[in-house]
Amino acid sequence: MSEIVRVFLDTETTGLSTTQKDEHGFHRIVEIGCVKTVNGCVQDKFHCYVNPGRPVPARAQEVHGLTQSFLSQFQPFEKIYQSFVDFVKGHVLVIHNARFDMEFLNWELFQLQQEPLDNPVEDTLVLARKKFPGSPASLDALCRRFRIDLSQRSYHGALLDAQLLREVYQEMFKEQAVLNFSAQVSAEQIDRPRVVRAPRSFDISPKEAEDHETALLNLKK
Repeated sequence: MSEIVRVFLDTETTGLSTTQKDEHGFHRIVEIGCVKTVNGCVQDKFHCYVNPGRPVPARAQEVHGLTQSFLSQFQPFEKIYQSFVDFVKGHVLVIHNARFDMEFLNWELFQLQQEPLDNPVEDTLVLARKKFPGSPASLDALCRRFRIDLSQRSYHGALLDAQLLREVYQEMFKEQAVLNFSAQVSAEQIDRPRVVRAPRSFDISPKEAEDHETALLNLKK
């Protein structure tokens, strides 16, 4: 069976859109968190804070709790992007509200004259709205639906949210995973070659042949 690799990804930023600009310039990424899984099992993690080179608005601080003073000790995106790109290269990205995160990541790469990410993306916000139409589909709401512990989530955090997203994804598709496994087992049973053995021959003695004839005559009486 081939390996299925997924990277659960989340970012935190200074604002809601790359097209928004205030007196300090365009909004930037301040944190990236990733959890890489192979066939559903955690294999590796990537996490970094990013110096945005600009102040963090109060409204953004209320969401993730990251201040300009704290972030100033870390490297800018241009220093960390290659490690991030190498980590996610060639893998499926699983993101909640993927449009937001991909917009910021590709904008940051564009500023450095780098190619945009071309990974396949699974958007759990879209998937959740299809699976539970009419129900709240935020990450918090999905965690509550599946009774996933939110006690450590006083603020949004990229790595913590990526870890929570992995748990949500597993719960959302737990039933499907069982069905897929059952189908795979059935397919293996169907595809397994049937062994047909040639009939075996036995040599019998004249005495055994005579006894056999006698037995048949007795059965007819």
